[in-house]
Amino acid sequence: QGRLVESGGGSAQAGGSLRLSCTAFNLKLCDVDWYRQTTYGVREWVSKITIKNEATYRDDVIGRFTASRGRIFDPTQDTVYLQTTDLKPEDTATYSCSTSCDMGGGWRTYWGQGTQVIVSP
Repeated sequence: QGRLVESGGGSAQAGGSLRLSCTAFNLKLCDVDWYRQTTYGVREWVSKITIKNEATYRDDVIGRFTASRGRIFDPTQDTVYLQTTDLKPEDTATYSCSTSCDMGGGWRTYWGQGTQVIVSP
C-alpha cells in the first residue's frame, strides 16, 4: 500500500482535453475524490467517483469533465480517471486524487502528489 499516484497533467489550449489518472494498489475498493488547487492556493473539490462507478461533479465542470474507473479484473482495475474536455484557463490548477479507505493497511486518508494542468487562452 502507498499513496496515490496521479499522472496525465500537462499544458493545453482552451478547448483542449487531458486525461488524468490516479493509481494505487487496491484503489478498486475505494471511493475517490478529485480536488484541484488553484494558482491562488484555493483547494476546490472537483469530482467524486464511487466504487459503484457513480460520479458527481462541481457545477462548473459538469458536461466537461468525466470521472471513470478501470474495469474489475482488468489491469486498470486500480486506476481512476478524470477526463477533462473543453478546458478553460480557469481550470488551471494542480489536480490531486484522494480517498479515505482501507486498502489493506487499515483505514487511512490517502493523497497523491498532484499533477499540474495549465490551460492557455
